[in-house]
Amino acid sequence: MAHSIDNANVTRRDFIYVASATAAGVGLAASLWPFIDQMNPAADTLALKEVEFDLSPLVEGQIVTIEWQKKPVFIRRRTAAEIKAAEDVPLDQLRDPQADKDRVQKPEWLILVAVCTHLGCVPDKNNKGEFGGWLCACHGSQYDTSGRIRKGPAPKNLAVPPYLYLTDTKVLIGAEPKPAAVVAEHG
Repeated sequence: MAHSIDNANVTRRDFIYVASATAAGVGLAASLWPFIDQMNPAADTLALKEVEFDLSPLVEGQIVTIEWQKKPVFIRRRTAAEIKAAEDVPLDQLRDPQADKDRVQKPEWLILVAVCTHLGCVPDKNNKGEFGGWLCACHGSQYDTSGRIRKGPAPKNLAVPPYLYLTDTKVLIGAEPKPAAVVAEHG
C-alpha cells in the first residue's frame, strides 16, 4: 500500500511542476508580447505603404519632394544633359558602382529616397554640388544626377524605392515593378 501512496505523491508533484512551468511560460509570453508587437510598423506608416504621384505637372529640370513611409522622396524630371552626364560616368570612378540604367525605369525620371546614406540627413534639392545632383550640407556628401555618391563620407548611393508606372504620367511608389512577362500577359 505504501508503494501506491508514493506513486500518487509523485504524480501530484509532477502535475504541480508541469502546471507551474506552464503558468510561468504563459506569463513570460504575455509579458514579452508588447515588446515584440512594438517592432511592427505603425498604422500610419502602413497607410503610406504606397503613394501615387502625378508626374505631368513637372517640367524638365524640376525636382519635387514627396513623402513615402515617413521618408522624403525626390522625384526629378531630368534634362537630356543630366541624363547624358549620369550615363557617361565610368563605373570605376564610383564608390558604389551602379549604372544609371539600373537606377531608373525611364531615363527622364529619377525617383530616390532622399536620405543621405552617411547619417540620414536630407540632401538639399536646391544645391546640386559639384556633380549636378545633390549636396548633403551636413557632412559634405555629394551625389550625381543619378543619385550616386561621388564625394564625401556617404558609403552608398541614394536608395531607389520600389515603384511602377501606372500610366505614362502616374507612378506608384512602394509597389514592386511587375515582370515583363506578367505585364504582357495581363496588360
